[in-house]
Amino acid sequence: MPGVHKKPTISFRVSDAERIQIDANIKASGMSKQSYFVKSCIYNRVCVVGKKETIDPLVEKLKTMQKSLVELSHQIEKDGGAIDSEELTNLEEQYKAMLSAIIKMLDAAEYLWNPNKKSPKQ
Repeated sequence: MPGVHKKPTISFRVSDAERIQIDANIKASGMSKQSYFVKSCIYNRVCVVGKKETIDPLVEKLKTMQKSLVELSHQIEKDGGAIDSEELTNLEEQYKAMLSAIIKMLDAAEYLWNPNKKSPKQ
């Protein structure tokens, strides 16, 4: 039957900034939203160690961010700094969220290049 679910649904409200950060963390994790939320709620912490399938999309996102920053730089130079502050704030929030998620993932994977750092517990 349409609209009938066998399992209960959990929902909650978040601010726009929280939503951006959550989405960035999920994207960086490489998990589905459902898996990310379940692991986060059950274990109180989601530790994702980088692997090719996780890192490749992040590299593409960083390339896109770099391209956007270069375009923004050219626009600032051309227009003398006339950029819509709402657009700039939105871009800043998205970039901060994505960079924060990437940093968390790299911190969790530090044991790969730092012999003094132990592998995170599964």
